[in-house]
Amino acid sequence: MFIKIFFDDKPLYLCDEITTYINEYVHHDDAIFIDELNSHTIKSMIHEMQVAKVHAGVFYHKDFDELKKAFFKKFTFIQAAGGLVTNEDGDVLLIFRRGKWDLPKGKLDKGEKLDECAVREVEEETGLKKPKIEKILSATYHTYHEGARYILKESNWYKMKIIGEQNLVPQTNEGIEEIKWVRPDKLKTYYSNTYPNVVEILQSWSDK
Repeated sequence: MFIKIFFDDKPLYLCDEITTYINEYVHHDDAIFIDELNSHTIKSMIHEMQVAKVHAGVFYHKDFDELKKAFFKKFTFIQAAGGLVTNEDGDVLLIFRRGKWDLPKGKLDKGEKLDECAVREVEEETGLKKPKIEKILSATYHTYHEGARYILKESNWYKMKIIGEQNLVPQTNEGIEEIKWVRPDKLKTYYSNTYPNVVEILQSWSDK
């Protein structure tokens, strides 16, 4: 089992098994590998992932749940949810926010379920009405600084679909400048100007 956490565009793998895929990173000169779990090694990994010359990390421990719990405790943990939305033509909805193409998502409100959050955020950020959840996709993880706090955000993604012609209304007070429908075969042209976790969601969906 493993999860991938992005530090900017750098992947860190928390894992209880060194698969063939992960093993490639273990032997990279610009990657960090740690297989001892304690407070010092966690702090060391977090520090190393912010060093410019380091481009990936692998943190191995035989007990994945113990590793995940110990690592997450070093951050302020936030849950969010969002949607990969398609229309009846199969086009994918992208939003342009803070200089990047993105998918609509937002933080979970108190007492709210993840799927409810995903639908609410899509409606608020895009103006779409009643997007229908078709299935759960996956969760992605990334870190960022918010003042003195170091945040670890878990974004839970849902595949959604809307029916009929609907007006797109960008939520400008959330920094959204543009919304557009993009044909699946044109999505790759947007990958260079979006976030790596969003690229993974788009790729995992379009490859199926």
